[in-house]
Amino acid sequence: MNFTEPEERVALRAAVGDLARKYGHEYYAKVARSGGHTSQLWQEAGRLGYLGVSVPEEYGGGGGGIGDLAAVCEEFCAAGTPMLLMVVSPAICATVIARFGTTEQKQRWLPRFATGEVKMSFAITEPDAGSNSHRLTTTAARDGGDWILNGRKVFISGVDQAEAVLVVGRTTDARTGRLKPALFIVPTDAPGFSYRPIEMDLVSADKQFGLFLDDVRLPAEALVGAEDAALAQLFAGLNPERIMGASFSLGIARYALDKAVDYAKQRSVWGVPIGAHQGLAHPLAQVKIELELAKLMTQKAAACYDSGDDAGAGEAANMAKYAAGEVAIRAVDQAVQVHGGNGLATEYGLGALLGAVRVGRIAPVSREMVLNFVAQHTLGLPKSY
Repeated sequence: MNFTEPEERVALRAAVGDLARKYGHEYYAKVARSGGHTSQLWQEAGRLGYLGVSVPEEYGGGGGGIGDLAAVCEEFCAAGTPMLLMVVSPAICATVIARFGTTEQKQRWLPRFATGEVKMSFAITEPDAGSNSHRLTTTAARDGGDWILNGRKVFISGVDQAEAVLVVGRTTDARTGRLKPALFIVPTDAPGFSYRPIEMDLVSADKQFGLFLDDVRLPAEALVGAEDAALAQLFAGLNPERIMGASFSLGIARYALDKAVDYAKQRSVWGVPIGAHQGLAHPLAQVKIELELAKLMTQKAAACYDSGDDAGAGEAANMAKYAAGEVAIRAVDQAVQVHGGNGLATEYGLGALLGAVRVGRIAPVSREMVLNFVAQHTLGLPKSY
């Protein structure tokens, strides 16, 4: 087993980091606070091929795996320019279409995923279902050769920037009469499809939305892959989502830790840098240790997924997402503490992260549901819910 990244990924990280630092956190904060989007950075990253590193080469991508895309996501976040749609569009949507889409779907979407030309949102969360995907009420019914979708979704990222949304609905199994999950590509300009923003106490360039699907008529080719393989298709997207979510948190943890360490070296009180005091040095060292451990688990999850071990990837991705979410919270909290009052001043770029990193404990799966998963599937304990 190799615990180091290949030279190609190390070089990819360096190149992405150079691009992200050229924009920097000031660019991101200005765009986010003004209600804008990181379109300029996204477009340049797309032109350089960074958003398409995991798209198959035959469709214009880099031909890499989710580990490569996760590295790109981490480096953007570590430079203070997090782009939440990276977790959704190239990771979930492009991956599902690449693995299960029809030839026509691949030809239509993947080349534009590779260049970043297209953005696609992902919609699974519903107001009453919570973490229970078996209680989804968005339904898809056949009407001749078409599908009719009805339902509602909440906390869907970046719909205002997206050309389409990959919607998780449920269809009726002709044999059992039970509802089963199915995935549909829904254009954002489809009649009957509407959305409205959800006001959030977060400073982010990627907004959250509630979706409404009222008799949305879709052609047969809107269904992704085989109708009977939908559950496998769903988890083909959810495991990369967790891996990317972990990388997102890791990058923010690195950003906060770097800021804290730099400040602790430069800020001098009573004649010595404050970093000389163990009361500050030890918590930062602890964050560094926990960050490296979470990074290793994230890399393991990506390696499992890229090798085709979906079961192993599921376990590791949940653990990685948990560990990364926890260390991100500790990193930002400690960075603010090291800075004192400056930690809450806008110019230092830390205060707004206090709320943002809490998302890593909640989404894409809550800390409690990860613990349920590990208790049941890894430890073999009785199901508790």
